Amino acid sequence: MASNGMQNQEELLSKQIKHEEEEYDDDDDDDEEGEEGWDDWEGDEGDPQSELLCLFCHSKFASCDSLFDHCSSIHHFDFHAIRKSLSFDFYSSFKLINYIRSQVADNKCWSCGSTCQSNQDLQNHLHDAIDLSDIKTKWDDDRYLKPFMLDDSLLYSFVDYEDVEDEQIPPMDEDLMVDLKNSIETLDLKKVVVTDGVYDTSSSKKVASVPNDHLNQENSSEKELVNGKNSRPYVQPIDKAKDEGLLMAKSRNHMEKQIKMVNESYFGSYSSYGIHREMLSDKVRMDAYGQAILKNPSLLNGAVVMDVGCGTGILSLFAARAGASRVIAVEASTKMAAVASQVAKDNGLWLDKSHCGVNGLQKGVVEVIHGMIEEIDKIVEIKPQSIDVLLSEWMGYCLLYESMLDSVLYARDRWLKTGGAILPDTATIFVAGFGKGGTSLPFWEDVCEFDMSCIGKELVKDAAQIPIVDIVDSQDLVTSSAVLQSFDLATMKPNEVNFTATATLEPKSSVSENKETHADSETCCRCYGVVLWFETGFTSRFCLEAPTVLSTSPYTPKTHWSQTILTFKEPIAIGFGTGNNGDLAAIGTEDFPAAKVDLRVSIVRSTEHRSIDISLEVVGVSPDGQRRSWPAQFFSLQ
Repeated sequence: MASNGMQNQEELLSKQIKHEEEEYDDDDDDDEEGEEGWDDWEGDEGDPQSELLCLFCHSKFASCDSLFDHCSSIHHFDFHAIRKSLSFDFYSSFKLINYIRSQVADNKCWSCGSTCQSNQDLQNHLHDAIDLSDIKTKWDDDRYLKPFMLDDSLLYSFVDYEDVEDEQIPPMDEDLMVDLKNSIETLDLKKVVVTDGVYDTSSSKKVASVPNDHLNQENSSEKELVNGKNSRPYVQPIDKAKDEGLLMAKSRNHMEKQIKMVNESYFGSYSSYGIHREMLSDKVRMDAYGQAILKNPSLLNGAVVMDVGCGTGILSLFAARAGASRVIAVEASTKMAAVASQVAKDNGLWLDKSHCGVNGLQKGVVEVIHGMIEEIDKIVEIKPQSIDVLLSEWMGYCLLYESMLDSVLYARDRWLKTGGAILPDTATIFVAGFGKGGTSLPFWEDVCEFDMSCIGKELVKDAAQIPIVDIVDSQDLVTSSAVLQSFDLATMKPNEVNFTATATLEPKSSVSENKETHADSETCCRCYGVVLWFETGFTSRFCLEAPTVLSTSPYTPKTHWSQTILTFKEPIAIGFGTGNNGDLAAIGTEDFPAAKVDLRVSIVRSTEHRSIDISLEVVGVSPDGQRRSWPAQFFSLQ
């Protein structure tokens, strides 16, 4: 259900953020100085924003050493000992810090889970953890990869004091520090205000549209990039004297208004007929849904069907034609709900409750409900567990963009009968490495017989900062493909939408770079990044007569979803060599190509509503087992 027609949400949200800032403006000169400070996050050592806030109280420290010494002696929390005991890598430590921040905000003990009346009571309650192995699962959740607190200096400072190294994660060099800091800045983080030891949380949001032409992409200075300095709104300092209750109310109201604005813009974007024509013209999409609905009579004949996000109503019309006894089509866009109703009427399938048909029987079975699926209880009464078949075309770019899966799972849990069918019922994300042909370099290397490769190199560099949605030719894939993550939509839980997964990519026995260079035991090629795509399955679990698959693979006909491209900061040479024969060349170079590439990928819901955040870690492995890691990369699909 992805589209290129998203409205200009950023302008709307910037106005809202500006309005909220004015409410807290106290015209203090120091505020203006603070605003300028956002543009240079490193700042001076004496800048207050560089101070490190204690995990448990409102004390601030100039260094991690002093902060962790304080936590150990005062709050019974020995950060270094815990990391060493559990062999934590950077990301596990990152999660632990965010987990503790979240617990303290609710006055909960991080180790035993007890809830205290106040922050002071919590500080008095804190104690040494009895068995770390029993409680480490509490923060082993990908939601803690998202910083809990805005501008949490500790998250990009504690790494300087690491005691344990993970072989897949390189030392945090200066580039990675900048990447991490800037990636945190583009996430829409919770701001936490500490007033007399009490945490107050709220969030501010903004949304950018997704670029979809990486061959003619603008210079990064002209776009809002994931790692761009100007991607973060300025938040006014909050006067401690302000009424806490009023502040919390305004914060909640601010967040609700922004989510509402994003939803209105999102659903409004689907009012464009051009988007629906693009989706209806997608033969792969239409063939898969048509076969699943129309060619499985044992599933649809006489069934009560719900279509979540019906758009023009095409899936609902399929269901009616397949013999469904009732079709409930839910659409949040005001315009498209009216259009779907008219289309059903024009085709004689509209359920007109005010008029009965011959002998009291209704010819039409389709009824359209205007509203978000989470709110239709306010509009119409549908008995729980009364739906036989749940339909939806919910997939976005990289499968999970747009966050519509959450709505489908909500409808499943509330209305689908036990043992009822959900279409599609499986979804799988795949990954493979692409070569030079998957970039814009070949185009710029020969423009009317002129070399403009300097432009191509700049575009490839920019592409390492943002995910690109575009078509990749299967001939430009230089590695095997691998399953990154699979979902069973009939049984999965909503929190499983966020995940971290690993995959191993090996060179293809014959790889092409500009369709000229072939890799074998004597040669290598360069892998410039990875491409993600998805498949959804209408399996024989529900589609007994005609199971089918909808694939967005580079190996199958193209779809309007294209593929999602994540570009490495530097290409990695891969091949089938036997080693570097004692040379000092680094793994992943042409002198010492990697025999395989290990990936670790995290995809989580972004704090920017309906967006997703992606982190990518890459390790090159030599034929003799040596390993080389590259700095982690962070992408935001907005």
